Amino acid sequence: MDLTGKRAVITGPAKGMGAAITLTLARAGADLVLAGRDTAAIVPVAEEARAMGRQVAVVACDITDPAQVAALAQAAGAVQILVTVAGGRGPIGKTGVETTPEEFAEIMRLNTDAMFLLMRAFAPGMIAARYGKIVNIGGTFGLRGRAGRVAYSASKWGLRGLTKSFALELGPHNINVNCVCPGMVEGERFDAVCADMAARLGIGVEQARARHAEDYALRRVSTAQDVAEAVLFLASDRARQITGQDLAVDGGWVV
Repeated sequence: MDLTGKRAVITGPAKGMGAAITLTLARAGADLVLAGRDTAAIVPVAEEARAMGRQVAVVACDITDPAQVAALAQAAGAVQILVTVAGGRGPIGKTGVETTPEEFAEIMRLNTDAMFLLMRAFAPGMIAARYGKIVNIGGTFGLRGRAGRVAYSASKWGLRGLTKSFALELGPHNINVNCVCPGMVEGERFDAVCADMAARLGIGVEQARARHAEDYALRRVSTAQDVAEAVLFLASDRARQITGQDLAVDGGWVV
């Protein structure tokens, strides 16, 4: 899955899945344009990629701002790969009735509206080149409904709709558009979830982790690298005949 000679734009590249995806694409040979609001947080990852011999640009961008997204596309130049990692998680544990209109609108703006802006901005260049790979990062709550996560779930279902519609529109131009849907992923956020479960149930944190793992067919929680490998595949020409698809990387939760 060689990406030598390709340039990839990655939003949200600073940590977790974003950092793993960034470095995985760099190891595969891709040059990078790394975009986010906090550019200082991106610098360490950018330096790691440069140490591999990659060309790396860091661009400040609020992906919810149409003007900034347009400026990012212009600054990036010719791009063959777009990976949209940045997003938000919204209110946790609130029912739809308890979720405020402001909370709902905010997570839709981050997880759905911003993805529309990004694909809209980068598609014309890919159309002109008759080549492109767009990989959106969704989530398994966009494959199954989830009580207590109404806003987040709705936003990820919306992203799947965008992915499929863009795939149909861009397919005639030799552009693949797919969605990787991670389940729980090892890291700070999962640690916090386990700590909260342990406190609620009066059990140890490791017991809470084991309970989560029992929900998955493979009896293990995904890592950021698991997600990155799926993104690499869909960003490569090995996936040339795959478009409009949702690839769950969740150890078998949505089976």
